[in-house]
Formats: sequence, structure tokens, C-alpha cells
Amino acid sequence: MRKFDINYCLLFLFLGFASCNTTQKSSETIKTEQPVVSATANYQVSAVALKEKLSVLAADSLMGRATGSKGEGIAADYIEANFIKNNIQPYFETYRDPFEVDSLTGYNIVGVIEGSDPVLKDQYVVLGAHYDHIGMGKKVGNDSIANGANDDASGTVAVMEIAEQLSKNGSNKRSVIFALFSGEELGLKGSKHLASRLRKDGLDVYVMFNFEMIGVPMKDKSYQAYLTGFERSNLAEKFNEYSNEEVLGFLPQAKNYNLFMRSDNYSFFTEFNIPAQALSTFDFTNYDYYHHVLDESSQMDYDHMASFIESVLPGIKHMLNSSEKEIKLN
Repeated sequence: MRKFDINYCLLFLFLGFASCNTTQKSSETIKTEQPVVSATANYQVSAVALKEKLSVLAADSLMGRATGSKGEGIAADYIEANFIKNNIQPYFETYRDPFEVDSLTGYNIVGVIEGSDPVLKDQYVVLGAHYDHIGMGKKVGNDSIANGANDDASGTVAVMEIAEQLSKNGSNKRSVIFALFSGEELGLKGSKHLASRLRKDGLDVYVMFNFEMIGVPMKDKSYQAYLTGFERSNLAEKFNEYSNEEVLGFLPQAKNYNLFMRSDNYSFFTEFNIPAQALSTFDFTNYDYYHHVLDESSQMDYDHMASFIESVLPGIKHMLNSSEKEIKLN
């Protein structure tokens, strides 16, 4: 997620959003080597496999995945290899969608599964997350690498896992694009570039659904994640209906701090004027390490991530297969 300006940070301190000690998760939170199975869906997502992927993306050797850096290039290679392994086709001639920013070259990684319906396959659902991070951060001890595990390796891994699940669990009527963005931390640069490119190509984008910081669970909420721009569309209402559970809800802080405009969904909203929203489980009280060198893979709750991804899959599946465009702006 893009860094909040100093006024927001001071406001957080003033309001006393104390982070919970319950975020001190480690790899010990994985209770089993077996896939976590949701009672509400026929999907099996392995917490162990998620840990393996996220540990690669948030490794010290990637040096915080700054846009245009060698470490971000290694992350891009890893995402591409995962797409190839799971038969996710490149949307363009290659998986890489290059753009220039601050004399650097960033690369969005863009894959696609084509829909099966002769008509609806020309409509697209875009599932996105950003795989870049800030690179180096304020030193703590001997550590100055901002690994970006929650922000946003967690969202990136979620999109990778959803791509794998959709690839192996039958065809869908609509096409789905999997977009892993670079340049988010520099001002949504990658998503602005891709959204503009797709609009100029005349793409019919139905919904853009963005995953932003889902590595730790929310506490004492009736829903599993909040949706930014909640009141702007009926996405949460329809998604919960599709899922037969309260997956998405409203977080007042998300509206107060205008988080709708602070992640890559906003680029698609401005270009296409469609329901383009982000979901997150970071609620300002449940994680201490936003843009911090201790945002490490060992802090993530992989059982939560596996269960959450299983919960969102039925709603995504329904979005891809409804006969009409039921999700609309208010």
C-alpha cells in the first residue's frame, strides 16, 4: 500500500491505534502439513504452500523488491514461473508489461485464463495485487531490508494461488486477468500504465478486485476483510451473497483515510468507471510493521491466509459465471 503522508501518521498516533500483540505470528502458526479445507467451498489451499511462496518473495536476498531493482526482477521471474507451471497464459506477447518511472523500468506481470462462453469471454474480471515494495527501511539492529511480507507479498501470493485454483477447477464463462503490479509504492505507476493500456485496447472490464495486505486476520469483526470504497458499489453485498457468508464488510477507518484511492484498484476505477475496489485485513490495530523492516514472512498467519483465500474463491467463481453483470456502481 502507498505510504500514508505525515498528517495521516500523526492522526493515527493521536487516535491511539495500538497494534495488538496477537500479530506476533510465526511459522509455528501452521497447525498442519495438510491443506486447510473450508466447510463452504470445494477448494483446498495449503498453508504450507503459501508460506513457501511468500518466503521467496519476502526473502532478504530480494532486498525489499523496490521498483526496477534486481530483487524485484527476481520476484517477477518467480511469478512468471508459477504462472507457467499452472498453465496461466501471458495476456500480452510475454507476461511482462513494461513502463518507465523515475529513469527505471518496472514490469507488471500479467496472465490470463480465457473464458469458455462465446460471448462472455470478451468480458474480463481483473484480480490484482502489487509485488513491489519500498526496498530499504529504517534500520532495526542490523536489519535495514523492508521485506514487504504483508505489504504486499501476501496479496501477490493470494492472486497466484487463486490463479492456480481457477486453472485446475474447471472453465469459467468470463475471462480473468491476473495482474501483479510494480510501481505501486511510487504512486500506483504500474497499475495506471496497465489500466490505460487496456482501456485504449477497448477491453470490457467488468470488475477489478485488488488484494492488499491480507497476511494477518482481523479481530472481533463479523466479516473477514473490509472493502475499500464500500459504498461506491454493490460489490460487497453481491459477493457475500455469492459466498453464502459475510466475507466483505465496512471499516470506517478505510473511508476516513480514503484508502479507496491509495491502491491499484483506483487506477482501474479512473480509467474504466467500474466497480474497482481493494480488500484488506490490515485494520490499523492488528499489525505493527507497516513499511517496517520487521514486515517479514515469519510474521504472517498462513492458516488465516489459506482459509481466507478459500472463502473468496466461491465469490470470484460466481463473478466469472453469472449470466449478467450483477455487480454495479451505486
